Amino acid sequence: MTLYVSNTLSGERERFEPHDPDSVLVYTCGLTVSDDAHLGHARLWVQSDVVVRWLAKAGYDVRHVQNFTDVNEKIVARTGEDDLGDTEAAVARHYIESVIEDMRALNLDRAEVYPRVSEHVPEIIDLVETLIEEGYAYETNGSVYFDVTTFEDYGKLSGQKVEEVEAQGPEDEQREKRHPADFALWKAGGVDPEDANEHRDETLPPLDHESGQTWDSPWGEGRPGWHIECSAMSMTHLNDHIDVHVGGQDLVFPHHENEIAQSEAAAGEPFAKYWLHVRLLETGDEKMSSSLGNYFTVKDAVAEFGADVVRMFLVSTSYTQRQTFSEATVSEAEERWERLERAYDRAVEAADSPDAYATTVDDDLRAAAESARESFTDAMNDDFNSRAAVSALLELATAVNRHADAAERYDYRGLVDAVETFEDLGGDVLGFQFGDADAGGDVSLADDLVELVLGVREEERAAGNYERADDLRDHLEALGVVVEDTDDGVSFRR
Repeated sequence: MTLYVSNTLSGERERFEPHDPDSVLVYTCGLTVSDDAHLGHARLWVQSDVVVRWLAKAGYDVRHVQNFTDVNEKIVARTGEDDLGDTEAAVARHYIESVIEDMRALNLDRAEVYPRVSEHVPEIIDLVETLIEEGYAYETNGSVYFDVTTFEDYGKLSGQKVEEVEAQGPEDEQREKRHPADFALWKAGGVDPEDANEHRDETLPPLDHESGQTWDSPWGEGRPGWHIECSAMSMTHLNDHIDVHVGGQDLVFPHHENEIAQSEAAAGEPFAKYWLHVRLLETGDEKMSSSLGNYFTVKDAVAEFGADVVRMFLVSTSYTQRQTFSEATVSEAEERWERLERAYDRAVEAADSPDAYATTVDDDLRAAAESARESFTDAMNDDFNSRAAVSALLELATAVNRHADAAERYDYRGLVDAVETFEDLGGDVLGFQFGDADAGGDVSLADDLVELVLGVREEERAAGNYERADDLRDHLEALGVVVEDTDDGVSFRR
């Protein structure tokens, strides 16, 4: 079945046809690393992850790039806070580390690269110079602006008309620009203290001077504008034209509109063929946002519910649909994951039991596995409909439970088909971690418990209770913990 996607650029549901029939280039707008990531960010990450996983499952060679924005006034505003450091670079590094930890906790497949703005300033400067040379940009007082009136297709993504666009940028920029809608490609100097203090914690002393990282350029010392960064990084690591650009719905204008203008003006060809925009996560009637203070961090969510429940919550609504974070929606995700996990565990246990036979056939179970694969495939090819894909797996879970409850002799082949379906589709595509007792758990706590058992073992050995000590070692090894007694003491590895 052919894959169809909702393309914001055309406003239509389109057949997916990448530039190269064998490979797909995907760029995901990443996070401005000025705070811990929350579930709103995770919604974008997980939906993008599922898109990439399904394209790979469909046989494409997928190259996925997701950036970190580590140059921003919101990052500068955090300088001087406890444990964050006194520089923009130190604050950014702290939160990049935090974001990567969250991504791994959620079992996201790794992108090909995670480029940072600060390491691509030379490419950004080259791109800005090209836009000036081609007549699309101009320099004023050490800053460079894109002239929106020179790009005929400006507004084609968002439907905005140049004459109706509200002024972009702060007041000091407005005085320098030829047209109110022109946007900054390069900003002279550092971060204005007024801009940083707008985002600064009121308990901290306000900044009273320009700060933040700056770089030398043909127009003087300064910093990249916001929009130019993604164009430069996607062009550097993918191509001047890409197949899929994924981002949050709130980025359609101005960020993605401006990306299109500067990228296509510089390259002279279409930038991204398909624009997929993920609806924002809401709490009540508001989007989940750090600035609104109505957020639930990824770390807290994984610690409280586990990674698989968080993923189940996030994929239980298609990326094009509104999603609300509430006690009821999280409870539904918990119930769905428990049903899926329990059915998987029962299928594994039954298939591995002496009651599973080669000659026993349950036509209903086998048909359910085949039907689940077909329904899952139809759902994912229907604009990555993850909610319908989950429903297909839950139908299979019902069939597994029915078989396990009723059968005196298990259908070995049917159960293995079910297990492989859960793993191939629920695991490889939706990113669930079946059979992983530590998923979302605290590894350091597990190590502490091992140390505690080893301490008891040493006490038993010291008391001459060698048989009991050996039993404790054997129990640990049965759990996958290898205990090694050396001249330097006891050690273990998992």
